[in-house]
Amino acid sequence: MRMRIRRLLTWRKALAACVTLCLLLIAGFTTLYLVIDIPRPNAQVKAQSNVYLFDDGTRLARTGEVNRESVPLDRVPEDVRRAFVAAENKDFYSDSGISLSGTARGVFSTVTGGGKQGGSTITQQYVKNYYLSQEQTVTRKVKELFISLKVDRHNSKDDILAGYLNSSYYGRLAYGVQAAARSYYGKEVEDLDVEEGAYLAALLQAPSQYDWAVASPADKENAKARWGYVLDNMVGEGWLDKDERRRMRFPVPVPPKASAELAGQSGYLVDVARRELIAAGVGEQELAGGGWRITLNIEPERQRALREAVAAGLDAPGPGLRSKEPQEPQEPKTPKPDPDRQVGAVSVDPRSGRIVAMYGGEDYFKHYLNNATRADYQAGPTFAPVVLAAQVEAEESRDKTLGPDIVRKTAKRLGMTADPAGFAAPQAMSLGLMGASPLEMAGVHATLANDGRKVTPSIVKSARRGDRTVELPDATGDRVVGSASAKYAHASLAGKARAGGVSWPGMAVPPLLEAADASGGTDASGHTDDRKAEWFIGAAPGLVTSIGLFGESSKTGKQVTLKGIEDSPAARIWSAYLTSTVSEPTPRHGS
Repeated sequence: MRMRIRRLLTWRKALAACVTLCLLLIAGFTTLYLVIDIPRPNAQVKAQSNVYLFDDGTRLARTGEVNRESVPLDRVPEDVRRAFVAAENKDFYSDSGISLSGTARGVFSTVTGGGKQGGSTITQQYVKNYYLSQEQTVTRKVKELFISLKVDRHNSKDDILAGYLNSSYYGRLAYGVQAAARSYYGKEVEDLDVEEGAYLAALLQAPSQYDWAVASPADKENAKARWGYVLDNMVGEGWLDKDERRRMRFPVPVPPKASAELAGQSGYLVDVARRELIAAGVGEQELAGGGWRITLNIEPERQRALREAVAAGLDAPGPGLRSKEPQEPQEPKTPKPDPDRQVGAVSVDPRSGRIVAMYGGEDYFKHYLNNATRADYQAGPTFAPVVLAAQVEAEESRDKTLGPDIVRKTAKRLGMTADPAGFAAPQAMSLGLMGASPLEMAGVHATLANDGRKVTPSIVKSARRGDRTVELPDATGDRVVGSASAKYAHASLAGKARAGGVSWPGMAVPPLLEAADASGGTDASGHTDDRKAEWFIGAAPGLVTSIGLFGESSKTGKQVTLKGIEDSPAARIWSAYLTSTVSEPTPRHGS
């Protein structure tokens, strides 16, 4: 009997606690709803310019000629409106303006320090864009929730959708769907077709990544996939005929309008800096809103030296082309650049992880894709030291077998993307068949030069707006491979491992070194197996520089076989750069 009474009291206490908790939640929700009003539009609608500076404080570029124009909803074709709803919030016309689950995920992600979380409704995104800010705080997310409820109650769905379309940021400094239509397709918004509207809707997820002009091959695939997702959702909602959807082809946007501030190398540097800040948690719309003072790690003298070294290395005749016999004086000839050859280069300080110089291509407005960050060409001989590091790691562990999985894990720890598909092909590791970018390989070799402590090359030194300073992740981190692995792999680049510069007591020499010339080491610089890329990675005191030459058709943009790589143009670029930046160069390091 006493046990039953105790159980009854326990249940009553539990029920009372639940009821009390529910009442407190309701009271708190009601209080917040009454207290939080719809504010005035935020100041971000008056966007300012951003200033980008070199490491020494001199100006690199100023951006911020904001393209903004609002249009009434009736100017936006119905199919285009539906594309945005299909992309972001299929239940827009029937929901209450909020997504509790999406908000909860966002709050949890903010509290735990995770990345951005999707799931917000169109109403919530409109409120964030128009009334609030892009900062990732719990307070802002709570305000967004309650203001969205009020906005949905007081405004029609058409008014909310119009506000959303006109306040969203689409990249290319374009705010609003009208500005986006002009920037990406050179037409008025009313002239957009459903395919173009679907692309603009897809852009909102990641404008910097999905802008076709600057997107990497992988990002282009993601953009097309997102575009297809939007159209498929329209079919699912009954807004688009299935057969019509099947006949649709991706509408390639027009190139962006050239700007003197971003011409030459400036556009590449600014774009990499923007991406780094976005990865650090700065919202794209917040960054585009302007007012930022962003200082890069780029040293102007080294940047100039790298640019001039590329020109000198490509223009100089290769070995064996000069006659030893006296020649009659001739008029100097201006070499014709090979239109089917692209160059990318990154120079990193391995002790700090600072990117001190970067070469992205001939000109940002002539070749938007940054050759320094593209990863669609084989790593080739630059991958050999990674295999050597993995071999030492395997020798030092109980498992002496050097398998593909061990090599791939070592590559990932060193900073490579290490997509399993790239490691699956036969001879993938022995020939370096996986894709890699000059930036990625600069990080890998900087990590080896840093005694195995992780280096994630960073271009941004500082970024602030008003009293806000962005907290940037450390460019150097913990040890990711053993000291012996790093020293041996790094020393092998100059032949020191075979020549006695670094000893490896009690362990067998890896097969790749055993097959190398005893006097010259691995000399892993050279062309890839498909002869579509040539690489050279040089190491000097306080500097690791990764240089890649890529065969790309100037007409089709497809990969082609490189011409003239027997003359080692990448090595010539390195030599010219080394001469300009290091007073006492060390012996040649190739990888």
